[in-house]
Amino acid sequence: MSNVSSAYNQWADQYDTNKNRTRDLEAISLRAALDELPHFNNCLEIGCGTGKNTAWLLTRCAKITAVDLSEGMLARAKEKISAEHVEFRQADITQNWDFAHGPYDLATFSLVLEHIELLDPIFTQLKEVMAPNGYVYVGELHPFKQYSGSKARFETEEGLQIVTCFNHHVSEFFQAAKKQGFRLVNLQEWFDEDNKELPRILSMLFQLQS
Repeated sequence: MSNVSSAYNQWADQYDTNKNRTRDLEAISLRAALDELPHFNNCLEIGCGTGKNTAWLLTRCAKITAVDLSEGMLARAKEKISAEHVEFRQADITQNWDFAHGPYDLATFSLVLEHIELLDPIFTQLKEVMAPNGYVYVGELHPFKQYSGSKARFETEEGLQIVTCFNHHVSEFFQAAKKQGFRLVNLQEWFDEDNKELPRILSMLFQLQS
């Protein structure tokens, strides 16, 4: 994960200002997925980045544990958000989840699982910190975009930087969640306004079966 952390540390200064359709459309998909659900008591936000979704989640959640691998991205998030009921944590989710203080009735993953090679261990640890009937939102670059060669990338003075990514089929997300007792509540594909043939974002909403 060191390559991913280093890349996002480098990207942090320009992440909010660069044109980034994936970032912007994923934010829309998260709001749409959660907007009609009741408010939540305790949220685990994985991949909080610079806080692009954290501020909105604050309007729906009494408490948030906001987690990111990149210290640079977290520094930006902390500049924007100083609410007492948000705890920012730097952590690698492929390691032990000692950052999680559940039970959580909501967990969100925003553009983060593409950087994780194995999904099963993530959902295994997730189940341990979720409350019964808790919801899990996953928003990712659509596998169809990955198949065409699209990856998280940004320009620097040294040239184009491409972040380490792994292709995950839709069935992989579904099966990894199902093994741990999460049922799929909703699945949505999100398209750019000028391209209605190739979806950009895949969003999934799961619920832990009690």
